[in-house]
Amino acid sequence: MHPIVAMDATELAASIRERSVSCVEVMRATLDQIERLNPRVNAIIALRERDALLADARACDDELARGENRGPLHGFPQAIKDLEPVRGLPTSMGGFAPLRSFVAPADGIMVERMRRAGAIFIGRTNAPEFGLGSHTYNKVHGATRNAYDPTRSAGGSSGGAAVALALRMLPVADGGDFGGSLRNPAGWNNVFSLRPSLGRVPSNARDAWLPSMAVLGPMARSVPDLALLYDVQAGYDARAPLSLDDAAPLSATLDLEREFAGARIAWSGDMNGYLPFEAGVLDTCRDALATFTELGCTVEEANPDFPIDDVWRAWLVLRGWLAGSALLDVYKSTALRAHMKPEAIFEVESGAKLSAYDVTAASIVRSRWYEAVHALFARYDFWILPTAQLFPFDIALDWPREIAGRRMDAYHEWMKVVLPVTMSGCPVVTAPAGFGANGLPMGLQIVARNRAERDGLELAHAYDRRTRWVERRPPTLLGV
Repeated sequence: MHPIVAMDATELAASIRERSVSCVEVMRATLDQIERLNPRVNAIIALRERDALLADARACDDELARGENRGPLHGFPQAIKDLEPVRGLPTSMGGFAPLRSFVAPADGIMVERMRRAGAIFIGRTNAPEFGLGSHTYNKVHGATRNAYDPTRSAGGSSGGAAVALALRMLPVADGGDFGGSLRNPAGWNNVFSLRPSLGRVPSNARDAWLPSMAVLGPMARSVPDLALLYDVQAGYDARAPLSLDDAAPLSATLDLEREFAGARIAWSGDMNGYLPFEAGVLDTCRDALATFTELGCTVEEANPDFPIDDVWRAWLVLRGWLAGSALLDVYKSTALRAHMKPEAIFEVESGAKLSAYDVTAASIVRSRWYEAVHALFARYDFWILPTAQLFPFDIALDWPREIAGRRMDAYHEWMKVVLPVTMSGCPVVTAPAGFGANGLPMGLQIVARNRAERDGLELAHAYDRRTRWVERRPPTLLGV
């Protein structure tokens, strides 16, 4: 493996800025890594021609020679998740066949910011159709394979991003998260992610006024790298009126030496038996909790005081309304509907059964759930859960039909463990929990109070300094 692709993003940015490595060298090393490993996993799609990318890298070097540095991503090869529009690149919305040749005329807000910060867009990272389902596969681009076991799922919907990171084909990556799409693939590929608070990272939502439960955010191999990309992505934009302003860049203000002695952590495992788990998942996560105890934290099993099944029922309503509304125009076209996968049709038809009163009632349940989570944070400083209820499953499956003998009736039911956090709106950092006896990775959700991204990142960094899972257990494929 070339030393350049082994660098963390913060180290790479400093090396480019100081001109100890050139942008051409970075691009060449990255493309070599992709050429070597991507055929094994199918994480990056729509890759641009090498000569064109090297020309873009030379232009970045020329800018540096003139004393011009566009920002923290100057010269960074970046592949954007195939759900966000990128000017001049194919944007198939996760391999939806009728869009296989569609080229976006303009960047989305987040992509625009990454371009302005100096990123060179080399292609896309694979995603499931319309981002639906926590397993990255589609009929156009195929399936993305897990970085640790190519016979297993990479998770989703940011599966391509997580695998590209784990295999050092990208220095950092973008992703989105409605029902675990940043968290599940990060946990299953031994990397980090940040699902920010609602409004932190603006997007080009079709409806600018009704807040979604979906967010955009960063993925990386370390907490400082998460902060680096987050600072590029986050902040108010007048085109997104509900977006939030950030007072200070996280990358410059994170306390990476913060002590956590006395911090109180609530651990929710199976939520009093409500959630089924594959054998070994909870054991792996409980082993990871010992590190927090070593940091001086008090860890207790605790859950928000609210009927968790009510949260699930409200989630189904809000998911059908939000996801179904977004896909309604596609569904109304007989020609396009013929290409929609069953899960997409399910969301539209679920939403069509709802009244405005149904949506309001579900939103009120969500509000009461937030109050219960807020009350939990009056007693605890952090809330920790697993990132998934089972280890990466067979890549040939669409989705697991059962866990520990319990039937899954909906395609996202097997990811119930992440949905209560989505419904709370709180920021959550995914950190590696370790590996099961089967050699497969699992992750932890480190949840902080609403808008307290800094606290979650600082705890995740303190944990990472002791565990070093990314360094200790790199994918075997890296040595192939």
